[in-house]
Amino acid sequence: MDASAYRAAVRAGTRHLVRADPLLRKLVRRHGACGLAPNWTRTPYQALVQAVLHQQLAGAAARTIHDRFVALFAPKRFPAPEDILAAADADLRAVGLSRQKSAYVRDIAARAMDGTIPRTRRALAALDDESIIARLTTAHGVGRWTAEMLLIFTLGRLDVLPVDDYGVRTGYARSVGLDAVAPRELRALGERWSPYRSIVAWYLWRAADA
Repeated sequence: MDASAYRAAVRAGTRHLVRADPLLRKLVRRHGACGLAPNWTRTPYQALVQAVLHQQLAGAAARTIHDRFVALFAPKRFPAPEDILAAADADLRAVGLSRQKSAYVRDIAARAMDGTIPRTRRALAALDDESIIARLTTAHGVGRWTAEMLLIFTLGRLDVLPVDDYGVRTGYARSVGLDAVAPRELRALGERWSPYRSIVAWYLWRAADA
């Protein structure tokens, strides 16, 4: 799917949700058009490395470490797996990576080298979401939530509801007047929003931030 087809699919999905569900009708009225915008140039390998770099860091700190990490491999725009595996531990630590994060990005690089983590988006095109999650989470430091974020924001998959995401659960609970909702319960409730659950996730994030 290219960017134009994706935008058309999001518009169609939003119209369907508005017709089918009063909750989504309220959220769309309140928050406007869905703003999902995947990065169509990022590879799965790049997305996972960047996700690890950003783990447990606030925005500014994460961006600083990301920029220092990329600069370590200049003039390349982003290091290849071979570059990361060849880098000295001291150099990775010097740009702000913890020992654990250094191990994680090396493991992602190694799995990119053996083909487990694809270097191209096309390599995942024929796989369903759960197969992709199972494949990506073999890498150290990559959990289900990280893989789901990749599905939504890198691959542009439209039917992903990350029920372990605090913002998604908070947005739903606030929207229906509950104190909280359990991941298992939200997963069951979310079946009615298929095949557009990524769109719903976007609106629940907005509801959580409101």
